Amino acid sequence: MNKREEDLALALSSVESEIAPYRPELIVVTKTYPMSDVEILQKLGVRNFGENRNEEGLAKSSQVRGRWHYQGEIQGKKLRSISSWAQVIHSLDSLDHASKLNRILEESDLKVELFLQLSLDGNPQRGGVVSTELISIAEAVSEMGHLTMLGIMCVPPADAPAKEAFMGIAAFHKHFLSLFPRSPYLSAGMSGDYMIALEHGATHIRVGSKILGQRQYD
Repeated sequence: MNKREEDLALALSSVESEIAPYRPELIVVTKTYPMSDVEILQKLGVRNFGENRNEEGLAKSSQVRGRWHYQGEIQGKKLRSISSWAQVIHSLDSLDHASKLNRILEESDLKVELFLQLSLDGNPQRGGVVSTELISIAEAVSEMGHLTMLGIMCVPPADAPAKEAFMGIAAFHKHFLSLFPRSPYLSAGMSGDYMIALEHGATHIRVGSKILGQRQYD
């Protein structure tokens, strides 16, 4: 192993040991990191990769096989491209986008799994929809034959106390589960808060910098 491989192996092992009691699905978020890191992670046994940018996900998924997750902002004009490489979408927050995605998938008779994004504060710049709107979207999506609704996703507001925010997410998730028992999953928790998320019922966590190190943005 070279130094980078050793560093990634150590960091990945540390996170996997920490989360082991909860048995979540660990999605390693590779946005901004080079293809070489994705290849190393695959060799280390990672099968779930997350991307926030369609172009980056399209390029990396063509080189590294795995289960690819899209978790960025959705633009309607990019839905066809996103659905060509992402098996799971974590950030659906529009009924129009859901309908368009379902129509696209009808053409090839394929399905995509997805989470509906919950917003705790209703800030449109952060993505997601408030709880009442999310329930309405969920009712419609549950009737769409090419979309498999896994559950809900939420990113707490940056200025919200973490435990308080995740208590709110957990409470809504419990309500959502009572309405949609076939969509039981909760995608919540990133590098800075995934253990708190797991304590409050997260089943899928999206971890990047805790494994791959500090990001270098353009």
